[in-house]
Amino acid sequence: MVILSIENWWAAMEMLEKVFWGIALPASLIFIILIIATIFVGDVDDFDGGDVDAAVDGDEGVGFHFVTLKNMIAFFTLAGWSGIASIHAGHSTTTSIIISFACGIIMMSIMALLYYLMGKMTSSGTLDMKNAINGTGETYLLIPAKRGGIGKVQIKVQGALRTLDAITDEEEEIKTGNVIEVLDVTGTGILIVKKSK
Repeated sequence: MVILSIENWWAAMEMLEKVFWGIALPASLIFIILIIATIFVGDVDDFDGGDVDAAVDGDEGVGFHFVTLKNMIAFFTLAGWSGIASIHAGHSTTTSIIISFACGIIMMSIMALLYYLMGKMTSSGTLDMKNAINGTGETYLLIPAKRGGIGKVQIKVQGALRTLDAITDEEEEIKTGNVIEVLDVTGTGILIVKKSK
């Protein structure tokens, strides 16, 4: 009896509404699974444009990732449900498609912004560059003399080995593999180093 009523309900729908239901139901199910997984397991980003924690640990900064698994699922979930609501509100096919697409993009943008801001909160204070001052490390990429360019050094800061940008005021370039000492940090977070004696 219930199956017959569902079949009748499905058969009475127009094709566009069937498409919206076909998008909304599976997307909502996956969205709920992702939320539960995030609550109990942690951040699920295996298929994303980049894991926030990995970006922070690698000193790449927290990027703004618009196209991610979570954002795409959010897009389809809201696009499907807003399309269904638009059809039931009596809007035309074109209007319903435009509304569903716009709502999906808005939801995707909100999700991307939220994850970006959460990543910024996670990364702020994680690495205090001032903790590198007086530390010693090794030149990873050649550092040009007299602040003629930016090189890279590998140095242990706050218990983790990191690869960071560095400049020098010395008369000679500091070659790869040389031991360096950190004198100061610029306002933009670049280490000022000298060749260690």
